[in-house]
Amino acid sequence: MVKTEFIHHRWFNSLEHLQSELAGYIFWFNHKRIHSSLQYLSLVQFKQQCLT
Repeated sequence: MVKTEFIHHRWFNSLEHLQSELAGYIFWFNHKRIHSSLQYLSLVQFKQQCLT
């Protein structure tokens, strides 16, 4: 996922730039990206639903 969705065809000016962009991607992936296998919920939404 990270290789195909995040890194592929992208350039980073520094390690700090990569780390910052990766942190944003991970937040998006966990909180915003919906997953068809999880009833079109994000990972965080699905986890919250399972815990209630």
